[in-house]
Amino acid sequence: MTKFLLSVHVLAAIVAIGPVAVAASMFPPAARAALARPGDEHSAGVARVLYRICGIYSALGLLVIVFGFFTAQRLDVLGQIWLMVAIALTGLAALVLAFAVLPAQRNLIDEITTAAAAHVAGTDNAGTDNAATGGGGAEASSGDMLVSAMDLPTADMPTASLPASRVAAALDSGAATGNGFALARTKRLAMTAGIFNLLWAAVTVLMIIRPGSTTGI
Repeated sequence: MTKFLLSVHVLAAIVAIGPVAVAASMFPPAARAALARPGDEHSAGVARVLYRICGIYSALGLLVIVFGFFTAQRLDVLGQIWLMVAIALTGLAALVLAFAVLPAQRNLIDEITTAAAAHVAGTDNAGTDNAATGGGGAEASSGDMLVSAMDLPTADMPTASLPASRVAAALDSGAATGNGFALARTKRLAMTAGIFNLLWAAVTVLMIIRPGSTTGI
């Protein structure tokens, strides 16, 4: 029975937290793509789905932790060093997820939504201007493609402050890498997600190998 409980716990932990680890790693490039193409429902939809996966499976992960304590009590290993280290790493990983990964994802989702709304409004305004100027808007559009690092917004300015063509060109040309706007935030998020994944990988290894375990299983 104890071996069955332990197997179920490890399997449930992998199934519950595994999708979070994968989705958290996939979210930063998906967010960059959505910010580069405001109004693209596919890019924005991918980012939102990944964010929901992280949120939903994080909640399931809490149930796995509770089940883990029950299993450890049945195995009478609550005082063993390998389990105490695993619990400490699990708590640290949970803090990183709850206070760094998920809030950063939420902020980027909000910015994606704002950028999409601004893009729609800008498209409508561009159509009105074109009609009023008799085609002069085409020259403005070509001017938007002239990108330099000085033209890009800072971390305190929304991505929507620039036309979609300029944001996309900035990301493609690499001009955006020298400033602190959304691209830098997605890179920091990718690093944070990597830390979470490393912590969780260490917990998984400890739960499978159980160095110094006296259970005999």
